[in-house]
Amino acid sequence: MNTSRHRPADAWSPLYFLASLGSGGLVVTFFMYLMFWVPHPGQPVPVFEDIRAAFGTGGLPQQAAIVIAVAGIAGFAFLNIKLLIWNLARLSEFRKTDAFARLVNSNGETQLLAMPLALAMSVNAGFILGLVFVPGLWSVVEYLFPLAMLAFALIAIVAFRRIGAFLGRVLSDGGVFDVTANNSFAQLLPAFALSMIAVGMSAPASLSTLPLTVGISLVLSIMLGVIAGLYASVAAIVAFNSMLHHGTARESAPTLMVVVPILTVLGIMTMRQEHGLHTTFGGQGGMADTLLLTTAILAVQLVFLVLGLLVLQRQKYADAYLRRDGYSAGSYALICPGVALSVMLHFWINKGLVDAGLIAKFGGAYWSLTALAIASQFAMIGLLVLLNRRHFARRAADAAVPAE
Repeated sequence: MNTSRHRPADAWSPLYFLASLGSGGLVVTFFMYLMFWVPHPGQPVPVFEDIRAAFGTGGLPQQAAIVIAVAGIAGFAFLNIKLLIWNLARLSEFRKTDAFARLVNSNGETQLLAMPLALAMSVNAGFILGLVFVPGLWSVVEYLFPLAMLAFALIAIVAFRRIGAFLGRVLSDGGVFDVTANNSFAQLLPAFALSMIAVGMSAPASLSTLPLTVGISLVLSIMLGVIAGLYASVAAIVAFNSMLHHGTARESAPTLMVVVPILTVLGIMTMRQEHGLHTTFGGQGGMADTLLLTTAILAVQLVFLVLGLLVLQRQKYADAYLRRDGYSAGSYALICPGVALSVMLHFWINKGLVDAGLIAKFGGAYWSLTALAIASQFAMIGLLVLLNRRHFARRAADAAVPAE
């Protein structure tokens, strides 16, 4: 019997970039504690000085929340960067293999968009690290915004080149796209990548005070967001038709919920753009607009969450890939919807319900609803830990072969 040890993750695929993505998303969920529970007069987001002041003057519950948030941000940011570097190294090796050549000539070519998606998330997480841990950052932040937009522009170029290669191949040569194998939302990954780049590109629109910086951020993020929405709409319609004919591909079933994170990042992008239009260009956005936007997004997200969970349950996905001997890198896609739901709930509660005066901040209704966001967050932490143990722990070579 072959008793050598190996890790399921050694059978690498581009979808392992989703492990880095999930860790970066959890950084954002912990930043929500600081964003909405720490006063930050003078700027739209809390910075190191605000956090230090709140910790020094706040009560025990606020101090505990700050400690948990800071520790969570630091821990998951480290994991995000570690997994990103590991995946980039594996991608470099993968490009030299026959498996790469097969991948770029199949429907699965769009899996390579997981790389710019993870890169964009890491840049967003890096900005959070700067806000939380670097004293005096806000005094030089206007110099950082052009660098951030340049980083996102470079990532966008990488994403568009890969999308162009895929669409150029399948649209110019008939019969190379397998419609029967398109029975999932896996082809929405390019839209997810563009959405993540767009939300990062929109940050200067809400944070900068320089009209030129705000304007460039607005224009570029709007363009990216519109393209992402268009791509997602077309890909979803085509895929849904295939699913109705052939059922949902079992291993790709988690992609049914990819609409949830796409809507969250596009929703945050829209709120950032509206803030920039209001503060810099005198646009007339209101609290009611944010309540309507976040409520509508949550409604659509809940539809796709219920649909996805229903299909996962009927196909016994958890038994196949989370509990027994089957392994699929695509399982990491399950983390994104829970993280995105947690983040959107925080925005809905604080920017929607509280700002509209429907509930009191820090009242009973507030904490009851916030508990849902925190529960979703910690459920995804548990899922990430489970998946990392399953995929990165060494096992006997005669164990089940990871799913391709």
